[in-house]
Amino acid sequence: MTRFRRWLPYPLLTALLALIWLVLNQSLSPGMVVLGIALGIALARVFGLLRPPKARIRHYPLAARLLLRVAFDIVRSNLAVARLILRGAGEVRSGFVAIPLTLTDHHGLAVLACIITSTPGTIWVSYDATASVLLIHVLDLVDEGAWVGMIQQRYERPLLEIFQ
Repeated sequence: MTRFRRWLPYPLLTALLALIWLVLNQSLSPGMVVLGIALGIALARVFGLLRPPKARIRHYPLAARLLLRVAFDIVRSNLAVARLILRGAGEVRSGFVAIPLTLTDHHGLAVLACIITSTPGTIWVSYDATASVLLIHVLDLVDEGAWVGMIQQRYERPLLEIFQ
C-alpha cells in the first residue's frame, strides 16, 4: 500500500484532474486518456509537495445548511442583478464596503472568498490580515451597514463554528 501511495498520493485528485482533462479536450482517444492520467498523476504529486494543511471541519450539519443558504443567495442575487440590468444602468450605486472580520482560519477565509465571489453583484477585493478587514465591491450598494451585518451574520458566524 505504501508503494501505491508513493506513486499516487491523491488518487481522487488524480482521477478528477484526468476527467477534467478529458472533458476539456472532448476526446476519449487512447492518447488523450493516457495523457490525462499522466497529467493527473504529475499534478497530484506536485500538489503533495506543497503539503497543504488539512482543514478541520467541526460542524458538518452547519456546513450543509450554509451550502444551502449560499445556493439560495446565489439564485436570489442572480435575480437582483437581472432586475438591475433590465431596469437600466443609470440607477446602479456601486461601491466598496470594508467589513471587520473575526474569522482567521485560512480555510474559512477561502470559503468566504468563494461565497462572496460566486454571488452575483459582489466580489472579494482584498483582505488585510493585520487589521482583519475584508474589502468587497457591491454592484448595488444602498446600505453599507446592512452589507457588513449580512456578511458577518450570514456567512462569517457559521464559518467560525465550522472551522474555528
